Amino acid sequence: MSRKGKIHSIETFSTVDGPGIRLVVFLQGCFLECIYCHNPDSWNFKAGKEKTALEVFEKIKEYETYIKNGGITISGGEPFLQPEFCLELLSLCKKEKIHTAIETAASTPVEVSKEVINNLNLLILDLKTAEKNAAKKICKIDIKNPVETLKYCEKIKKDVWVRHVLLSGFTLKKEKLNKTAEFLKEFSCIKRVELLPFHKMGEFKWQELKIPYSLKEVKPPTDEEINTAIEIFKNHKVNVVV
Repeated sequence: MSRKGKIHSIETFSTVDGPGIRLVVFLQGCFLECIYCHNPDSWNFKAGKEKTALEVFEKIKEYETYIKNGGITISGGEPFLQPEFCLELLSLCKKEKIHTAIETAASTPVEVSKEVINNLNLLILDLKTAEKNAAKKICKIDIKNPVETLKYCEKIKKDVWVRHVLLSGFTLKKEKLNKTAEFLKEFSCIKRVELLPFHKMGEFKWQELKIPYSLKEVKPPTDEEINTAIEIFKNHKVNVVV
């Protein structure tokens, strides 16, 4: 019997969630509550639609022509909270030689996620911070599981893309950017680092859900701040894009 998963939504034409044109399966459920999350409607584990991995795969097959030079990305929510579902969906795609990626904050221990990672083509890691005591100012985890996940990917030579949000007052400080770049450059498995300027496009969802939004007064980074961040990562020989 095919594994069931909680699905938030499916986006059929994405160019920002991995290489090429991709179909993105957003899973429902996340406990991180990141302060800049643009999908707070994906947090509630009781919401979403229940579908089997086979049902989702049949949807993917409808778009196979469009994603043949891209693939599928499982995002969230937090995919690693539904590892059995992810593993079956990845296995189905693997048989059809469809490129697979998962976008995750790596909030679970490696023991939970390793089989899923083993069956991926690409891991996209949303790294909140590289500083041990700073992560919980942004979300409800520390950096232990993300770091262990990176170490595991390094061990098995799994390709990784890292995403890092540039947030004024939190990550967008020269000292913090230098520490993050210094940390990331030690991993040969990391093929690129995407610096994502903070934006407020999801703020209306917080209002609709009546969730207090702590970043009302925080502005997106300026072009100068973004360029400074890029230069810091380049100085550490990190392959960085925006």
